[in-house]
Amino acid sequence: MLKTYQALRRNGVIGINERNVRFVNALNERKFLIRVDDKELTKELANAADIPTPTLYGVIKNARDMKRLPEFIGHADGFVIKPAMGSQGKGIIVVESPLKGGWRLASGRRVDMEAMTYQINNMLSGMYSLGGQPDKALIEYRVKFDDVFGQVSYKGVPDIRVIVLKGVPVFAMLRLPTSESDGKANLHKGGVGVGLDLATGITQRAMQFDQLIDIHPDTAHPLEGIQTPYWDEILLMAAKSYDVTGLGYVGVDVVLDRERGPLLLELNARPGISIQIANRKGLRFVLDKAEALGRNAKTPEERVAIAKSLG
Repeated sequence: MLKTYQALRRNGVIGINERNVRFVNALNERKFLIRVDDKELTKELANAADIPTPTLYGVIKNARDMKRLPEFIGHADGFVIKPAMGSQGKGIIVVESPLKGGWRLASGRRVDMEAMTYQINNMLSGMYSLGGQPDKALIEYRVKFDDVFGQVSYKGVPDIRVIVLKGVPVFAMLRLPTSESDGKANLHKGGVGVGLDLATGITQRAMQFDQLIDIHPDTAHPLEGIQTPYWDEILLMAAKSYDVTGLGYVGVDVVLDRERGPLLLELNARPGISIQIANRKGLRFVLDKAEALGRNAKTPEERVAIAKSLG
């Protein structure tokens, strides 16, 4: 055990404790956490900084707002309902299209108004929120994912996670849905994490359940060598997240829409560390280098240039 720990240290791998003490707690002021924990506020801040996000159709905060639900969900191309303060994809409803007497979910199941209202009430009660506090439900545009990742994705929408240190993107990975994860890109549910070259956005290595893999478990398609489109734009969106939140260590989640391009899905003030496995490289040395190089960088564009030099 000691030898394993020493080997990980030598290779710059950080653990949860080091992430929390050195980065999350030290660089993320508590008063700013609401800017990423509340997804409605995140949208407002991002849109003000010209960072595109999925269109917000409506917000339900109480029983009175529930009367407007038919108005908010009247979209033939689907919609998403999510808890504003939720995490890890819990409680989210992804609707693809209307059906007679109800709607078709992305999973293929059918849901009616009664079931949808019940789920929203659960959101308002705080069932899915951080700390179990009363919450609100956001109804927003359903992303139609770019087909570039179609051969390495199962049903759901892939996303790109970029970890940012004081405005400098330092690590990135593509997160892919699988049948194991029920079509969601969450790694803890069985999604696949694929390391991305920071300079080019090309996929490199991959993992599932912290085990290294080379092909997608459902499609058997190779995971290496896929070019992520809009890569420079994605890095710039990630770099700007520092300016709009004031958080020094944050995970930026971006989705690729086939019509609208990259959209900021959400921000995370406590990004996980499995991204090191996906990239087969420890975070510590890259973080140290980024911190030293980024001290004099004043604009997001300058910080993106630094990111591409990290190697």
